[in-house]
Amino acid sequence: MNAKGRACSHLIKPILDYNYPSVTHGKGIYLYDAEGKMYVDGCSGAVTASIGHGVQDVVQAMQEQAAKVSFVYRSQFTSEAAEQLAHKLSDAAPGGEYWSFFVNSGSEATETAMKIAIQYWQEKGIQGKYKIISRRMSYHGITLGSLSMSGHVLRRKRFTPLLEDFPIVEPAFCYRCPFEQTYPACDLMCAGDLEAAIKRIGAEHIAAFIAEPIVGAAGGAVVPPAGYYERIKHICERYNVLFIADEVMTGIARTGKMFAMEHWKVEPDIIALGKGMSAGYTPMAATLVSERVMEPIWRGSKSIMSGHTYSANPQSAAVSLAVLNYIEQHGLVEAAEVNGRYLLERLQQLAQRCELIGDVRGKGMLLAFEVVAHRADKRSFPPERGVTSLIIATAMEKGLLLYPAAGGLDGTGDAVIIAPPLIITQPEMDMLLTLLEETLREVTAELLRTTG
Repeated sequence: MNAKGRACSHLIKPILDYNYPSVTHGKGIYLYDAEGKMYVDGCSGAVTASIGHGVQDVVQAMQEQAAKVSFVYRSQFTSEAAEQLAHKLSDAAPGGEYWSFFVNSGSEATETAMKIAIQYWQEKGIQGKYKIISRRMSYHGITLGSLSMSGHVLRRKRFTPLLEDFPIVEPAFCYRCPFEQTYPACDLMCAGDLEAAIKRIGAEHIAAFIAEPIVGAAGGAVVPPAGYYERIKHICERYNVLFIADEVMTGIARTGKMFAMEHWKVEPDIIALGKGMSAGYTPMAATLVSERVMEPIWRGSKSIMSGHTYSANPQSAAVSLAVLNYIEQHGLVEAAEVNGRYLLERLQQLAQRCELIGDVRGKGMLLAFEVVAHRADKRSFPPERGVTSLIIATAMEKGLLLYPAAGGLDGTGDAVIIAPPLIITQPEMDMLLTLLEETLREVTAELLRTTG
């Protein structure tokens, strides 16, 4: 302890006075701390470690690239690793060809997508289209630009005076429909709200609409109803607005498709990737830009006004390429679909036994449950009860890692994401579910005790 009674650490952690265990190593779906305790990684860290921990194929790729060259500046050199990675992503992406702009994080990927969308219209000689619109229930990153596009209430709160009011469209959230309608009788009013927003602002001012194919941290694996994205794409085309798919959490096999937008056969103009692209083995993300969007830039300035020191560095490119190859060689896209169906069914069975669970949702291996105080009226717990934090902490004590998400229509409720590595086996899923059920029983008892 230092003179002020604080632990002798100079590392800024999420909660400064929380005593975090020190991780020593990981293998497969498991992590181990310095005390020898084993944790089931039930959320791939931050829905990131999609191929599990300690994969030797990736370690070998790291070593081989490091022996050649780890860093070059993108304005001076390209590299074989970066070129191959961009080519592989274009081949995997839905529809036509895409160009890759490599960055370091998902936040940077969405912010770069925003900049490219605005530049696209400028290169076409249209200067007034500079607004990006998004949904009220959304999270696109923590930089000021990406946070301006985010509707995550708690993460915006401290910085509201600095942010743009881009989140204005209602979410596609059937469990808590913002229009108090029922699908399909609603005629997709949630999609129609995008058209209403475009008309209200004026299409001549709007560069793009950005959406997560499946809402992650801001809602907990919220999947839109059938026909939603098809109509969204049609509206964007009708009003000359680009469509940006934020696939930072959903992309690269997580939902049972390489890209989540494939579930709806919709081709975005721009795609943001992160997380699963490097599976946590290196900081790496990308903005994928369609041939349509690149064309006027190619004919015009020939340069995208963005960039970072570490963009497209050979080391991270080689690691990400190894991750993509591993996913392909081990059939992890198909595994995510098959395992996801099993895990979803088992979670739905658990919900029947646990009154805390109001809704179970998701696709592939991106699943979540929303926590409610009363299932019949879907009433959330008051935020001050900290129910999500209680679930996360209780699970961790039992050796299960879960990921917090916002619940409720206004983002002040409770939800928990379950997104283990795609390599998980059925016995390991059963173990995960056993630990989860024990956690929810203990949390239920604690909530009853403190309430009454």
